[in-house]
Amino acid sequence: MLATFLIGLREGLEAALVVGILVAYLTRVGRRDVLPRLWTGIGLAVALALGIGAVLTFGSYALTFEAQELIGGLLSLLAVGMVTWMIFWMQRTARTLKSSLEGEIDRALATDGLGPRGGGSAGRAATRGVTWAWGIVVIGFVSVAREGIETTLLLWSMVQSFGDAPSALVGALLGLAAAVLLGWLLARGMLRLDLRVFFAWTGAFLVIVAAGVLAYAIHDLQEAGALPGPFSATAPLDPATGAVAVGLSGFPFGWAFDVSASVAPGGPLAAVLQATVGFMPLMTWLQVIAWTLYVAIVGTFFVRGLRRRRPASPQAASTDAGATATASLSPSRAQQGAS
Repeated sequence: MLATFLIGLREGLEAALVVGILVAYLTRVGRRDVLPRLWTGIGLAVALALGIGAVLTFGSYALTFEAQELIGGLLSLLAVGMVTWMIFWMQRTARTLKSSLEGEIDRALATDGLGPRGGGSAGRAATRGVTWAWGIVVIGFVSVAREGIETTLLLWSMVQSFGDAPSALVGALLGLAAAVLLGWLLARGMLRLDLRVFFAWTGAFLVIVAAGVLAYAIHDLQEAGALPGPFSATAPLDPATGAVAVGLSGFPFGWAFDVSASVAPGGPLAAVLQATVGFMPLMTWLQVIAWTLYVAIVGTFFVRGLRRRRPASPQAASTDAGATATASLSPSRAQQGAS
């Protein structure tokens, strides 16, 4: 529940910041009349994320066990890829996110070349109106859909991995609700939050979570027979017991370790460890190797990115931290600055 709460909070706050920037900019340029279209795009993005979640949850019951495991493993790999991309995308574009979104709004308001043109000025005005109307819907949809799809895939993969769906979903909903509240407080200028520190710590947490999802994806693919492992004929056997070998004798397609006697599978401790660091009482060598390589490689690039972004002075740090949290989101402050 804690893990899904943090994921909901992190991903929800990212989406809330994006929505806040778009709403603040439209307010600042005096185009609140197009806000309903922006909300339409955002609503469609939320509906798409919910629809994907429903399909993933209810659409796999008619499949065979191997097909379910194969699809689950591939979707988990997709979730890991999207989360990894989003971590570095946010790290790379955080400082330019506001200007990038405002540029998209400007282009949507100014473009007039996509629809059929009328014969006179009234026709051209009508064409521009239809064009930027759809442009605003698309901006709202795309800006939120990428966060929503990523969150849906990641939460679905985690629920599949540790099987505690009710508490996991409650944690995610609480995280999203907290993100909406924080986003609203930031937009109103009622809260200052060091977003640089927030995204640094939650980014590091997501690296660990994604490594756990990757390990479980490997487990799914091994159960589906897509990868060699303890469930296939390639598994090394213990000559004394005839069971799949554990430890060094089980390398590379057997079990790396088995601590089921100390940490009960399905117990509270196992659930917490699996939800936070991806640890399972019984793991294969391929799972351990994948988890270790992911944390080592992605974690190294993530830390290097943080060091490159570290401001040279406390004054720069203060400016960077507050740029998105307050002035960028608050229409009132923006208007004051413009005047």
